[in-house]
Amino acid sequence: MSELPFAATTPISVARVGLKAREADKLADFYRTIVGLQELSRDGETITLGSPGRPLLVLERDAAAKLDDPRAAGLFHTAFLLPSRADLGRWINHAIADRIQIDGASDHIVSEALYLTDPEGNGIEIYADRPHEGWAWENGMVKMATARMDIPGVVGSVPEGDAAWQGMPENTVVGHVHLRVGDPRAAESFWNEAYGFDTVARYGTQAAFMSSGGYHHHIAGNTWQSPGAGRRDPSRSGLSWVELRSSQASAASEKQDPWGTLIRLVPDKAVATAA
Repeated sequence: MSELPFAATTPISVARVGLKAREADKLADFYRTIVGLQELSRDGETITLGSPGRPLLVLERDAAAKLDDPRAAGLFHTAFLLPSRADLGRWINHAIADRIQIDGASDHIVSEALYLTDPEGNGIEIYADRPHEGWAWENGMVKMATARMDIPGVVGSVPEGDAAWQGMPENTVVGHVHLRVGDPRAAESFWNEAYGFDTVARYGTQAAFMSSGGYHHHIAGNTWQSPGAGRRDPSRSGLSWVELRSSQASAASEKQDPWGTLIRLVPDKAVATAA
């Protein structure tokens, strides 16, 4: 059995993401067949998906919602972190076999990642981290970059005769959430002050990356599509909330970031039983 990724062992980490869905059943089918999540439960208004025994994504049915505006504040992508490089190789083989449309594939030094978009325009990252002991840090900042992924190398990490892709494996987690924001410095200030996150990287003035416990980032905010964006329109589809788990919290709490995105914090032990 694989180990829980480092991203999920820090004092605070991402537990789940909630999406407001115009066509929840269609979206759930995409996350099952393309991404590889399991459907864990549904109550008519919500559908919960995840890896075995671990809820990661909640789809909230709202057929009347307006389409998300990619120029507004909201979700850039939800990043599903696989336990190993071989797991990422299995997913690539699945994508090749099923002719899944990919938006990009990158080597970020700390991780290797593929990108795609769901039918309602929500960004998705599927990635695997390199061992955190080997990440390079300087003055509290982690070295990251965007280079071409060695796809043959990742696929080559799958053992010969392997059983191939069987869906998201046990201990897959949401490693990070990347947000569209109106001002990365305002995003930094919010996450530094509200949750004690450290700023661990910046891409000029357009993006900031924050984390807990020395991870390369649990949260990022960028203005690549949304410079100067104001508060989000709650009648649109897309990001509904982000839920964090904390090993230090004794009770659940909620805050809103400067753009009206709801951030939930739950005690660590609550995550395993959430639905």
